[in-house]
Amino acid sequence: MSTKISSWPAATPMWVDLGVDDLPAAKSFYADLFGWEFVSGGEGSGEYLLAHVGGRAVAGVGPKQDPRTPTVWTTFLASDDVDATSKKVVAAGGQLIAPPFDVMDSGRMALAMDNVGAVFGLWQAGTHIGAERVNEHGALCWNELHTRDYAAARSFYSEVFDVSYQDASSDGFIYSIFKRPLDGRDVGGVHHDSDMPDGVPNHWLAWFASNDVDATAARAQDLEATLLAPIMDSSFGRMAIVQGPQGETFGIVATPSTGDQAVSD
Repeated sequence: MSTKISSWPAATPMWVDLGVDDLPAAKSFYADLFGWEFVSGGEGSGEYLLAHVGGRAVAGVGPKQDPRTPTVWTTFLASDDVDATSKKVVAAGGQLIAPPFDVMDSGRMALAMDNVGAVFGLWQAGTHIGAERVNEHGALCWNELHTRDYAAARSFYSEVFDVSYQDASSDGFIYSIFKRPLDGRDVGGVHHDSDMPDGVPNHWLAWFASNDVDATAARAQDLEATLLAPIMDSSFGRMAIVQGPQGETFGIVATPSTGDQAVSD
């Protein structure tokens, strides 16, 4: 378990949020699955809710701004200057879906699409730093980009965030771990995912920790979720990929022990 009380270093995937059609149903699903408790995102935040584990924020859930959009978990990467990073996104071949704007005193954000079509957010912390607990049951523990255009994606994030890469490929599995510039810590992954079905866009996948992946996967199915990838063992621990009842996809993986790959503070 790790508790965070200060801003995350630039380039760290440090927050995820979910826009849904049925907010009460989403609250019920994740409260049952992960034990999340929900509190208001603050005055002026509308129905946006902060999911808490142990009294600290781990994710955001709210109603969709546009009901025509798909239901997805959006990964946010930390930035020291969202306006400057947004300019780099465009210069590197990406585009801005929502240009930089202030979210009350919580922070400044933008919504972007990279050069291979994957959507992600940028967050410059104000009073809200992002995830306050990570690497424990029900909390964020890893984020990775799934892409068919591996070289182009790596080039984009290197140019925009100045990340470096460590190859973690094996046996036909092509994967890079990216390291943030501040201290070289491992903070995310890029997966050359050649098995994505036609019509599924390149995307960021959020992984939540579970103390018992088999039990969490079984409970998810009891709650009308679907397993998109079966429970399996990997070098990162036991894992599965879940599609929630409203169509959102996320991973569950064994709670990391000290030294395992996980969100870095």
